[in-house]
Amino acid sequence: MDNAGKEREAVQLMAEAEKRVKASHSFLRGLFGGNTRIEEACEMYTRAANMFKMAKNWSVSSSSAAGNAFCQAAKLHMQLQSKHDSATSFVDAGNAYKKADPQEAINCLNAAIDIYTDMGRFTIAAKHHITIAEIYETELVDIEKAIAHYEQSADYYKGEESNSSANKCLLKVAAYAAQLEQYQKAIEIYEQVGANTMDNPLLKYSAKDYFFKAALCHFIVDELNAKLALEKYEEMFPAFTDSRECKLLKKLLEAHEEQNSEAYTEAVKEFDSISRLDQWLTTMLLRIKKSIQGDGEGDGDLK
Repeated sequence: MDNAGKEREAVQLMAEAEKRVKASHSFLRGLFGGNTRIEEACEMYTRAANMFKMAKNWSVSSSSAAGNAFCQAAKLHMQLQSKHDSATSFVDAGNAYKKADPQEAINCLNAAIDIYTDMGRFTIAAKHHITIAEIYETELVDIEKAIAHYEQSADYYKGEESNSSANKCLLKVAAYAAQLEQYQKAIEIYEQVGANTMDNPLLKYSAKDYFFKAALCHFIVDELNAKLALEKYEEMFPAFTDSRECKLLKKLLEAHEEQNSEAYTEAVKEFDSISRLDQWLTTMLLRIKKSIQGDGEGDGDLK
């Protein structure tokens, strides 16, 4: 069957499902077999949704139609007191709507989350909060809302003792908080995750990165704070002292104290030649460099 044929069949299934729902509302039918018709309608909506998915290779119109069909199925499952099936259909609807209508995708995923939390399925709810956060990041570009959903996800994971998953969400929050100049919030998270990972044989290598990022956030706010924080991190985690990150921080502090923009840039270049700087680190290092006298707004470059 070609795409047009699949779409025609899906539209017919939707119409048939609607008839079944209306029939279930009539008084006599409601007494005799009303639920059976709702169940049949549920199945038809789901089949229609999958037909829409197959048609037109996920074009915007077929994605919206698939999302709508899954949404109808979800509402009917709830009517039948089938919470798990309803939540699954809301998730399917959310996934279908992602590109076509991101806000509607979020509405559907929130509906699924409400059901999962009501059922005590917090790990699954956390996973869907991450999906919503990603939609806010990429489709709607609302970072504050993305942060809120990553935080909620982290809370649910913590409650379920899934600390590794919670930390991943918290690190996303910290990175965005620093970009939004909410440095204290970022520092608290980086220090907390660093302290949690430094004694874990599998994760301790990452601890230096978290203390490095926390120190950079301190540095942007105040040079003295950064010095004190660096001393604290070395005391807490002696392995940090020998890391390239710690050595770079000491060079940057020295260059900043001397207000030596060239020495600052040289230290960054040397570090970058071995460990490539990502966009976040580049942004933070530039913010610090701009506080060196004579650099003014800088040339926006570290190299």
